[in-house]
Amino acid sequence: MSTGIQNANKTSVAVCPSSDVTALIALNRKGLTAMALRLLGHIELPEHRASGGFDHADIHHPTDRLYVAHTSNDSIDVIDCARDQYIESIPGLMAVAGALVSETRDLVFTSNRGENTVSVFAPGDERNAFKIAVGVKPNGLAFDPSRGLLIAANVGDPSIPDSYSVSVVDLGRRERIAEVKVPGRTRWAIYDAALEMFFVNIASPARVVAIDARDPIKISTEYEVPAAGPHGLDLDPAKGRLLCACDAGALFAIDAASGRVLGDVPLSGAPDVIFLHPQSGHLYVAIGDPGVIDVIDVGTMRREEVVPTEAGAHTLALDRKRSKIYSFLPKSHRAAVFVDAT
Repeated sequence: MSTGIQNANKTSVAVCPSSDVTALIALNRKGLTAMALRLLGHIELPEHRASGGFDHADIHHPTDRLYVAHTSNDSIDVIDCARDQYIESIPGLMAVAGALVSETRDLVFTSNRGENTVSVFAPGDERNAFKIAVGVKPNGLAFDPSRGLLIAANVGDPSIPDSYSVSVVDLGRRERIAEVKVPGRTRWAIYDAALEMFFVNIASPARVVAIDARDPIKISTEYEVPAAGPHGLDLDPAKGRLLCACDAGALFAIDAASGRVLGDVPLSGAPDVIFLHPQSGHLYVAIGDPGVIDVIDVGTMRREEVVPTEAGAHTLALDRKRSKIYSFLPKSHRAAVFVDAT
């Protein structure tokens, strides 16, 4: 089996979109709308050993190494972005839920939901990873490189009191220094260096909570989100906006300093992972049902394109250096590789 990219002409997609999404896809294919994404091909990844598929991914651009959580295999799959080839898998990460890269510190973090730990390693030195205990079922990760503070947003367990929390880890000390209670199940998290603030999505009640990196032992403020299920989260640093994608099928731009809602865009379904390309102004939203990527122009707050992927494909990664987007396909255990041609 080839581990490199396969020709895009061999593509087959299974989607069951709503009528409006179907219409947008049809217009894209007929060339009647400007298309942002062009499919380059696919990368074969290891077969699933259990249920769970793929989850959050990130890229270390200096080494061209992409790290994607292969949750069903308790491992991180590594892809060479320069050659678009699968390299290896890093085992021993129970129910790994996500990867986060710090290029400032040349570090990679993983949230290991099945063992209540986070892992830390350097790109190219993955076998010398160390683990730090955190809260119950860690998921979202965010990192303040100036202070060496990592947060793990814990999904928690309804049967365990006070398990909805955010763990604060001091990387220099290699230990958890605080556990911040939050009002509900967490989703993704980000760090805003300008405000020196961590932001964490809460599924219910629908809100974004903020933790000040200068005093990371409590919630600093909370912003209500006007739709159910805040899920994907990214930062628009140029305009100081949080981009929050909700299960209700809507994307909101929220002023990071005040919590004021600045705009919204309807989505093709319930989103998961989102990434903003600062240069193009395109936000890529992975939507597992029906299996598409929504391409949003964050300048105009309009949906530009709906790109078919595969049913269940709820996660992606963005190579900012080459304007490539990797969509992880759980049914065929592959990565679909797109380039943003705009």
